[in-house]
Formats: sequence, C-alpha cells, structure tokens
Amino acid sequence: MDTGTTTQPLPTMEPEPRWPALAAVAAISALYLFLPERLTFGPNWLLPVIVLVLIIPVVVTHRLNNSNLNRVFGIALSSVVTAALIWSLGSLIAGLPAKKETPVQLLTAAGALWISNILIFACWYWRLDAGGPHQRELHRFHTDGAFLFPQMTLPANSKLLKAHWHPGFVDYLFLAFNTSTAFSPTDVPVLSRWAKSLMMVQSSVSLGALVILAARAINIL
Repeated sequence: MDTGTTTQPLPTMEPEPRWPALAAVAAISALYLFLPERLTFGPNWLLPVIVLVLIIPVVVTHRLNNSNLNRVFGIALSSVVTAALIWSLGSLIAGLPAKKETPVQLLTAAGALWISNILIFACWYWRLDAGGPHQRELHRFHTDGAFLFPQMTLPANSKLLKAHWHPGFVDYLFLAFNTSTAFSPTDVPVLSRWAKSLMMVQSSVSLGALVILAARAINIL
C-alpha cells in the first residue's frame, strides 16, 4: 500500500582514497633498501619485490569492489612488512655488542626502522578499525570503532564537524606518530583490546629504535 511517503536515500560519501596507505607501504620498502643486508631477511631488494607483488591484487580487488579479498590481501601485505620490521630491529639489537655496524649504518638503520614503525602501524589501524575503510564508508557518520576520535564526541551541529565524517589515513598516521613519540595515544583514547595490543607492540618497537639512537649518542659523548 502506498502511504504517500517516500524514503530518502542516505547521502553518498566520497570514497576514501586508498593511495595514502599504499604510498606508506611503498615508503617502507624504500627505507628497507637503506638497511645493511645483515639486518634484512634475505637480500634487501626482496621485501620491495614482495610488496610489489602483493600491492597488485590489493589494487585489483579494490577496483573490482571485492572488499573481502581486498581486506585479505591488505592484511597479508601489512603482515609481511611488520614481520620484516621486527626481524630487522631484532637483528640490529642482537648485533650491538659485536659492533657489526658502523656508527653511520647504525644511526641510519635505527632512523629508518623508527619511521617504518610509524607508517606500518598507521596502516594497521586504518585497515582494522571499525571493519576497515570499506565498512566505515557504509555509515553516514563514524560513531563506533577501536579509537575515540575527538570528532566523535562533538555535537552533531558543531561547525567544526564535517558532514558524514569518518577517520582517514592521516588520522591514523597522527595516532601512530603520537604512539611512537609520546608512547601514548594522546587525544585519541583506545577502546578495544586488539588496538591496545597493537599499540604496545608499536611502542616497544619505537622504544627499541630510540634506545639504539640514545646509546649511540651517549657513546659519542
């Protein structure tokens, strides 16, 4: 029966661009080339090749709008890069007593790993929070997730709030940067256990890299 009322369609949102996350992974691969081969799992060109192979199906499944496969390949890509990061940091720390790297190599490697740590965990938070970017785009407004962003606490009529707001990659990059520098989420409280676990891993990796840098600085003095 026609009641005379019409259902208003949900307003459409601009799809979140995927290139910032892919650019972050590509940057990690580039930084990996600066590491001494002793700190890499295999030759230092191996990770960039693996990343390139995995990026292709990530892009293709996104183009085909296959969110399930895109998520699988995205998680596989992040897992490979994370494993390489932890392997390299462990190798760097293990080689400290024997002084296997020159001071320049040591500082370069620690700096590259510290930056890589920020980028890869930004990718993890972006990939996993609230079901991932595809699921976040299905909602009119981001109200539920592993992180409580300040925009989620503003009143709906706030002039500071964009219509249909949801966090993008830069928001997660800012979160990851704060975690690696302040060892805390600062203005973004963490709500879920998986996010707390990931942030503990990120803080541990960052602390390891910073300890190496500090130890070298003290040794120079």
